Amino acid sequence: AEELAQRGLRCECLGGGRLSHRPEERKIHVYGYSVGFGRADHSVTTEKLKAKYPDYEITWADEGY
Repeated sequence: AEELAQRGLRCECLGGGRLSHRPEERKIHVYGYSVGFGRADHSVTTEKLKAKYPDYEITWADEGY
């Protein structure tokens, strides 16, 4: 955020999480949260990934860190 602010831009972090990517199985799993930013809405992330990678199995869960 600081780097963006220096360039005259603003941003807001809506949360965090992790991705498990298994390309050989064509699977992506979205999970977890950020200690500093909290949990993102993984359903939104999942829908964006499904649009970009329609041939992948993409799942999400709130559990995990």
